[in-house]
Order: sequence, then C-alpha cells, then structure tokens
Amino acid sequence: MSIEVPALLPVISDFIFKLIFGDQRNVDILAEFLKSVLDIPDTEYDRITVVDPHVKKESQNDKYGILDVKVHTKSGNVIHVEIQVWPIPEMKQRSIFFLSKMVTEQMASGKNHSDIKRVVSIIITNYTLVPENNYYHNQFRYRSDKDGAEFTNLTEINSLELSKLPTDADDTELWYWMKFIKSDDDEEVLNMLAQRSPQMRKAVGVLKELSADERTRMLYEEREIARRDIVSMVNGAKKEIAGKLLHMNVPIDQIVTATGLTREEVENLGVFNAAH
Repeated sequence: MSIEVPALLPVISDFIFKLIFGDQRNVDILAEFLKSVLDIPDTEYDRITVVDPHVKKESQNDKYGILDVKVHTKSGNVIHVEIQVWPIPEMKQRSIFFLSKMVTEQMASGKNHSDIKRVVSIIITNYTLVPENNYYHNQFRYRSDKDGAEFTNLTEINSLELSKLPTDADDTELWYWMKFIKSDDDEEVLNMLAQRSPQMRKAVGVLKELSADERTRMLYEEREIARRDIVSMVNGAKKEIAGKLLHMNVPIDQIVTATGLTREEVENLGVFNAAH
C-alpha cells in the first residue's frame, strides 16, 4: 500500500516564507539570501538578529503594518523583506511609508540625525511591480537624474519580481533563490537547488519539514481561506461600484482605472446588466 506524500507548501506564501527566512534558527539561510540581493559587506551578516516585524504605532489611529521579515545587521542597519502575492494598487506608496517609519522610529529622545542607520527594503512580488523594464531585480536609491550622483544610501528599495524571472539561470545566486521561492512543489527543481549550497539544501529541508507538519499545514490553509474570502469581498465591492458607474454611463476606460477591474470584467458586467 503506497503512502501519499503531501504536496509541498508554497514558499511564496508570506506565512511559509516567514517560517523559513524569519526564524532565528535559520539565520544562515536568510544571510545567504540577503547576500544575493544586496551590495552590503559580507561582514554585516556576521551577526544578524531577526526582530519584531511590526512597524510601531505613534498614536492610536496611526497606520502600521506587519513586515514578513525584519532584521538588524552587525552594525545596526535595518533590513526588511516582504512578499506580496496579490497586486496592491498603492504598493509603491505603501513601501515608502514603511521605509520612512523605520527611519523615524530610530530617532528616540536625545538621538542625533547622525545616529540614523541605513534602512533597506526588499519587496518580492508575484506580479509586475515595475512595468518600465524587464529586470527581475531593481534597486532604487536617491540619485541625481543628471549624472547618477548618489545623494545618500541611507534608504534603499529593492524589487524582486517573480513574474519576470527568466526560465534559464543567469550567473547570479539570486536567480537560484528566486527559483526556490517560486518552486511550487517541483521536486526536480528543489533537488537541483539543494545541490547549490549548504544553505540552499537546508532551506529545501526546512520546507519539506514544514510541509509534513500537520499544524503548519492547518494554519497555512486557514490563512489561505481567509485571504480568499477577503479577495472575494473586495472583488464583489469593485463589481458593485463598476455596475453603478456603468448605469451612470461612465466610460469603461474610466471605470477600469477607478476600480482596478479588467476591461473584459467591466464589459461582462455591462452585458449582465443589459440582460437583467
């Protein structure tokens, strides 16, 4: 009698990603991943500490968020990593907000501006975040638009877009880590990746352990159900708004811009409304 092996959980899930990369016991995995993304001296990773991923609130009504992974490096620099599966229209503004909060929260009473440590964001998306180019890794800093002179490197945003990852490997370690995040239960790919480095082998092993753990799988499935419910409610609200705008004879292009629905979805609503 054969025993059915459960499918591997997706690394691209923010829940699973954090269990692999955001656990202090796996700090060696996180360090190797960060080295593949950032141009920070390797000595910075000699001591990295995973910290509370909450961005602190300054008032009861203040907005705040939970970052997937947040770490302090050896010299106190702050790095945060988050992964987004579903498109967020205001993702760029949201990223700036989080980045700014992590700068200002360093300014405790009596501190000088010279005490501010570098803050780096890594945003991993399963959709296109930067449509202006085809690079799967983009690095953004304060630079002159005339000659590229750098104003400061105190803040930096890195976008990693899985939707742009080429099928064939390039000559970077980052490609292999991106492939791991995107692996999606492909045993052949994971076995290939496990041969790449001790840290990659450990990452694959942790993923398999998590996938075989009944409680982890249950928590993952509960989060996915909740996520789908939220997406369903949001889409329902968008379609309701689009239907009202159609009834007011608002042009379809404007409705698409206002709601984020596709043109086809809006046109189908028009056909449905006409039939009823």
